[in-house]
This record gives sequence, structure tokens and C-alpha cells, in this order.
Amino acid sequence: MIRRSMDLYFIAIIPHRELREEIRKIKERMKSELGAGHALKSPAHITLQMPFKRSSEDETLISNALRRFVTSEKSFTVDLDGFGAFASRVIFINISGPEPVRALHSRLKGVLITELHFSPAEIMKDMQPHITVASRDLEKEAFSKAWPGLQKEEFKASFDVHSVFLLKHNGRNWEILEEFPFGNNC
Repeated sequence: MIRRSMDLYFIAIIPHRELREEIRKIKERMKSELGAGHALKSPAHITLQMPFKRSSEDETLISNALRRFVTSEKSFTVDLDGFGAFASRVIFINISGPEPVRALHSRLKGVLITELHFSPAEIMKDMQPHITVASRDLEKEAFSKAWPGLQKEEFKASFDVHSVFLLKHNGRNWEILEEFPFGNNC
């Protein structure tokens, strides 16, 4: 039996380059001030489908399914407003009015299940759209020290969503593998 190696992928919304750079600076600040640099391993993004393992031979199948999926999708705007946190392990940028992102995620789930045969365990169930700026390696003490100031800090931005992205882990960090523009952008 031939054993195929498995690669790690995820599907996301990624803001335009200027906003990614602005968010990267926040992530770099989290690393220098809080010692939390894990979030720097991926571009600024809103996760639509958490990381999943597939053979690289399946990339064409995944790409084709995503290409078909986006043909009927329409652009929308994401508004970013301030910071939020999950317990004492994750600091993120809030998304105000996350309904369009949740709706996109809901439609994507159907494709993942029916066309790509994802198991229920692989699919994100509850979604709280956000952009992570510190995670995993964020120590509870560093969080406790920084959070009172951060939760009052202002951050406002918005960006138009015209596509979804497939990312692949290269062994060290996440890289954009392919962008799938929405059908109304052609």
C-alpha cells in the first residue's frame, strides 16, 4: 500500500495588502511586548475553515470546488472595530456586523461536506469571525498585564471582500496557495 503524505490547508478571507501590513505591525508589537509571536506565522485573515489535512494530490479537487463555490458569491464589506479576546489565550481584532462572514461560512460548509466529503469533525461549527493578533504562545500573565489597556485601544478599518483564499502550511508558516475571486468581480 502506498502511503500518501498529508499537507495542512485552511480557507480564509484575507484583507488587502496595506491592511495586512498594518495588522502585521500589531502582531509584531504583540511579539515584542507580550512574547506572543505565533500569530505572525500566517497573514492577517478571517478563518472560514479551520486547518485540515489532505494529500497535495487533492489540491486540484479542492481548487475546483472552491472555484465553483465562489461563482455565485457577491462582494461585501468587513468592518474592524477594536480588540477582543478568548479567555486569556487569544487576542484578536473585532469584526462588527459579522453576519456576511457567517453567511459565507455557512454556504462554504455545504460545499466542504457535499463536494469535498469533509467529516463533521473537520467542519467549524460555531464561528465568531475575528482576526487573531496573539495566540497559542500568549502567556496568561502577559495577557492579564496587557488586556486592560488593549481592550480600550482603538482600531478601526474596513475592507471589501472580493474572494476567498486557500492557504497551505510549508512546515514553518502559512502561505497563500490560491485566491478565488467572487463571480461578480469578473
